[in-house]
Amino acid sequence: MIRFFVLFLLFYTKLIAQPKTPEDFGLKVIETNFKKDKISYLVLSKKGEEFVQKPLFFFCQGSGPQPLIKYDGDGMYGILPFNTDSLTNHFHIVIVSKPSTPIIENVNNLKNNFQVLDSTGTPLKAYSDRNYLEYYVSRNIHILKSLRKEKWVDSKTLVVAGHSEGSTIAANMSFSFKKITHLIYSGGNPAGRILSIIQEENQKDSDTLSLVKNEMEYWKMVCGDSQNLDNTFGDSNKTTYSFSKNIITNLLKLKIPVLVTFGSLDWSAPFINLLELESIRAKKNNFTFNGYINTEHNFFPVDKLRNINYSIYNWDKVGLFWLQWIKKSSHK
Repeated sequence: MIRFFVLFLLFYTKLIAQPKTPEDFGLKVIETNFKKDKISYLVLSKKGEEFVQKPLFFFCQGSGPQPLIKYDGDGMYGILPFNTDSLTNHFHIVIVSKPSTPIIENVNNLKNNFQVLDSTGTPLKAYSDRNYLEYYVSRNIHILKSLRKEKWVDSKTLVVAGHSEGSTIAANMSFSFKKITHLIYSGGNPAGRILSIIQEENQKDSDTLSLVKNEMEYWKMVCGDSQNLDNTFGDSNKTTYSFSKNIITNLLKLKIPVLVTFGSLDWSAPFINLLELESIRAKKNNFTFNGYINTEHNFFPVDKLRNINYSIYNWDKVGLFWLQWIKKSSHK
């Protein structure tokens, strides 16, 4: 009897330790080919309405090789940073996996910031070789062109949203793909990533001029070899260069409704203010700006000493505002 119990316990332990699949969480992965790559993405729909015709809400996530589906012993983490129940009442949500990154993984197998990294803490080369703006933009448009042919897709409306790095991807998709009807630009720097890096250095209690000078030397090196994909010390030159382009002029050329959301204490906030000033100068009435006072990049409150209060989560409020804005701008 004891032997039977031990064998059962070993079998049960092995059973619960088995890696999860997307299907275990009621999710379906769609795969397609792009150039020579196999691309995986999710379509999140209201249960029972997977084939009901609705518009697409295409979300571009932030930086880093994070799996879309992360889980632990208590269940699955959120795929988007906010609750999607209200959004799926009106849309099918599309989100694409990072290049050469597993779409699902136990968080115990992930490293810093839930990323897939090698033994040295460096992103995999296959990921880094594709981690630049032009790749994401062309890949995402390829997927959208395919999805728009599906019967369950209402192609009259197409919302593209992105946060942080994803905001730059979403914006550049809007410049290139004229079927996009709404753009949500969140937590981005329209003057380029490198300026957010420099702005952060400007706020440090140290020899700021020396730190900024170091970043200027780094930028000089990046510009001198802008197509270099070596990621030994972090983002490759190609990654930094591609995401550091100033897109203010192109944003102001857009005629579709554009929502800009940001934390007022984000490093990029002064450049969002610049974008708003220029939109007023250009008499653009298709822009809506919504800043969240005394919050940082991911909308967590920040005190006067720049301590972040992670106990107050504002993302659900942000996501709800996005939906309200879409409804309002669609009826103008």
